[in-house]
Order: sequence, then structure tokens, then C-alpha cells
Amino acid sequence: MSQREYKTGKLTVVWKPEKCAHAGICVKMLPQVYKPKEKPWINPENASMEELKTQIDQCPSGALSYRDT
Repeated sequence: MSQREYKTGKLTVVWKPEKCAHAGICVKMLPQVYKPKEKPWINPENASMEELKTQIDQCPSGALSYRDT
């Protein structure tokens, strides 16, 4: 399964496109970070680490995850 990584500061956001259910929770919670029509579509520097972790923990498909870097 492929994945893409988006790094910011001490956090790396990991996205697994094959798992994504396109529920849109990420875009609704943090529209300043997740912009599906742009490339790159994830801009983690636009939110705090805590905001990112809170949102990612609510991803229903598990397509989004994070790790400390």
C-alpha cells in the first residue's frame, strides 16, 4: 500500500490514499490544512501539532495517521 508523507516541525502526517473513504472530516475540521484541489493537498504547517493530532485521530478510515519526527 502506498503512502505519502507531509512533514512539519516535529510531526509527519501520513496519508494512505487507498484507505481514504473521502468522508471529508479532515477538510471540514481543518480547511486551512486540507485542500483537495491543490498540490500538495495537505499543508500541515497551517495548524498546530495538537490541532493536527486531534483531527487525524478522528479519521474514520484510518487513511490519515501521524508520527513524531
